[in-house]
Amino acid sequence: MNLPYFIARRLAFSKEPSFTRVIVRIAIVAIAISLAVMIITTAMITGFKKEITNKIFGFWGHIHITDSSNSTNFDQRPIDRNDEYYHTLQDIETIEYQSPDNVMGQEVEDHYTTEMTSGGVKYVQVYAMIPGIITAKARNFEGIMFKGVGDDYHWEVMKDFLVDGRVIDTQSDSVSNDIMISKVTSKRLKMNVGDLMIVSFFKDRKQIRKRMEVVGIYNSGLDEYDRKFAMTDIRKLQDVMGWQSNQVGGIEVFVDNLEDLDLVSDYIYYDHLPPSIYSQTIREKFSSIFDWLELQDINELVILGLMIIVAIINMITALLILILDRTKMIGTLKALGASNWAVRKIFLYYAAYIVLWGILLGNVLGLSICWLQKKFGIIELDEASYYISVAPIDVQGSNLLLINVACFVITLIFLVLPTYLVTRITPIKALRFG
Repeated sequence: MNLPYFIARRLAFSKEPSFTRVIVRIAIVAIAISLAVMIITTAMITGFKKEITNKIFGFWGHIHITDSSNSTNFDQRPIDRNDEYYHTLQDIETIEYQSPDNVMGQEVEDHYTTEMTSGGVKYVQVYAMIPGIITAKARNFEGIMFKGVGDDYHWEVMKDFLVDGRVIDTQSDSVSNDIMISKVTSKRLKMNVGDLMIVSFFKDRKQIRKRMEVVGIYNSGLDEYDRKFAMTDIRKLQDVMGWQSNQVGGIEVFVDNLEDLDLVSDYIYYDHLPPSIYSQTIREKFSSIFDWLELQDINELVILGLMIIVAIINMITALLILILDRTKMIGTLKALGASNWAVRKIFLYYAAYIVLWGILLGNVLGLSICWLQKKFGIIELDEASYYISVAPIDVQGSNLLLINVACFVITLIFLVLPTYLVTRITPIKALRFG
């Protein structure tokens, strides 16, 4: 029979009213609140990063392939979609690569393992981008970047962003005059679906004017991009630039798994593209936004660390009070021959019971708040600053398990030291004190 565990269980389930019962309840509540905050923080930061990342990738793709001489969108040299490499991109499936061996977190020099990516290229689509000036009926004008897309464009993401009207028609035989503008641009130019506009392009110091109709208004929440971009038929831009139907500004590549993004990008660049063509991941192209997202991990670690410290301090305080309250019991057990470690284990088991109750209640509280936020969007954000209007929630099982295990193990490790007080209590003094 495990005597320390038996005694700890009797103490934990004792119905006798006392001051220590209040202390135990306070400790349980403190741990529950700390764990709930950790769960909510992790779920929100994970959801925030996922939401922003999906928006950026949905708008831009995962990899851009362009002419290597293109330094800006204002001086864009076309690439030929009839070239052989274009037709082989869609056929890229799993990729074999060499991964360096690791021992204790350290790479082993000249030792590699052959591995495979979990996927390859999902699909590709062409695009072109040139600047222009929109002139509205109210004589308002706006400089904007036009993104032209073709009949291979996947509209799933943009349809989610659509707030009014429809997407542009890229399937008809004739060149479409449709244009999609952002909600921000719509407000600034005082334009709605069905309104006509004059768009001025400039080529070789000559002005080229086109008449277009607003057929859709979108809102991605990425204010930095919504202010700058409008979407139209790529054939319209090809006509402006004097390009052939096979000439495009670039190719957007979407991969099956984001974990393989860098591997697929390198494989495309080194094994598929000619020297005159360049590939770049969107993470590299818009590194500032992704660096900002990575900084959220530091905020997450700070909050998790603070909550763990709060839980540990509360438990240490509660445990010391429990030990002092049971001084007579400690003296009696020692007088009967119990070792210091056996007595210390009683209080460690008791502490584990308190921590487990706190973790259980913390999970209920944290997951309930996460569910309420996901269901009703209680917490709102400034979309202009955070790119989303409602705080997103993404509860991942692996993160939840890690938080629970880490909270339990770390808290108990720090509780071993306070139980050292037991060794300072002698049977004679304890019984006299009692």
